[in-house]
Amino acid sequence: MGVLVNIPSNILPPLPSGRGRCVASANLGSATPPINLPNGVSRSSFELPSGLRMEVLSCPPSSPSPATQSKIAPVVFVHGSYHAAWCWAVHWLPHFSQAGHHCFALSLLGQGESDPPADRVPQTLELHASDVANFIESKLHGIPPVLVGHSFGGLIVQYYLHCLESKRYPMLAAAVLACSVPPTGNTAVVMRFLKSKPLASIKVTWSLAAKGFARSLPLCRETFFSPDINHSELARYQALMKNSSTVPLFDLRKLNASLPIGPPSPSSPPVLVIGSENDFILDEQAVRETGAFFNAKEHIISSIAHDIMLDTQWRKAADVVLDWLRRGNIQG
Repeated sequence: MGVLVNIPSNILPPLPSGRGRCVASANLGSATPPINLPNGVSRSSFELPSGLRMEVLSCPPSSPSPATQSKIAPVVFVHGSYHAAWCWAVHWLPHFSQAGHHCFALSLLGQGESDPPADRVPQTLELHASDVANFIESKLHGIPPVLVGHSFGGLIVQYYLHCLESKRYPMLAAAVLACSVPPTGNTAVVMRFLKSKPLASIKVTWSLAAKGFARSLPLCRETFFSPDINHSELARYQALMKNSSTVPLFDLRKLNASLPIGPPSPSSPPVLVIGSENDFILDEQAVRETGAFFNAKEHIISSIAHDIMLDTQWRKAADVVLDWLRRGNIQG
């Protein structure tokens, strides 16, 4: 994860001028071959105002009803470090589409099949949030989506919620923070691990900061997954994560300048905060911190590890989100 020094910042980035567009899938920025997509999931690229292209995986609702489809919000998924849009496509995109949602998963610049950022310099928190905002503004035509962020992707969603106050970012129907880095960053998490679990702290630092998970299947399992994950699936996911980034998701020094995240906008939508019982990266206290920040009840999901969208009990986590949405926790 890396130790972060939190420096407050109240500078909000403007939404880049111009509107992006979706274009047919082509050779994007990554040299890694794309994964085989499940039935119903398609790949395209979204052109940002800069001319750079983001990989987009999409899955339309299964057998949509014209009478009800306009009432069901689309869902946009944002991944974290060492992942890309593919991590949502394996299980969650088809599962959410079967519940009636039109689903989109984005690969942030420098990740997956997306173009690398200019000069291959890692994006800032602000720029990632602006890229997500550009996609929502251009692709969804004014329909507020549910924005779901996992791990460091959750930090991007938190920044997006803060930026809603500037009225430069499109509105959301709801937001979901899944195993998300808390708004103050991960410094406190690292320090707690150093005091209470020194061996685990060394292992998680080696696994993430030194990319040790890419060289050790047991360490990859311990970092992201439950012990009962199938060996072939684990090897497949390890290979995908190993090759998911052409540049790091963040420059930590630049990220520091954006932390802690400012308070959510008064116009922020309902927020669901979920964590995993067997998370090797983030502890329950981090989940509670995020829940308190958004005045949201946090949900700790049992028998699941950090990668809740890929782990053996992925359906349990997905259904927590779907049940929350079905109970009307949507703005608008």
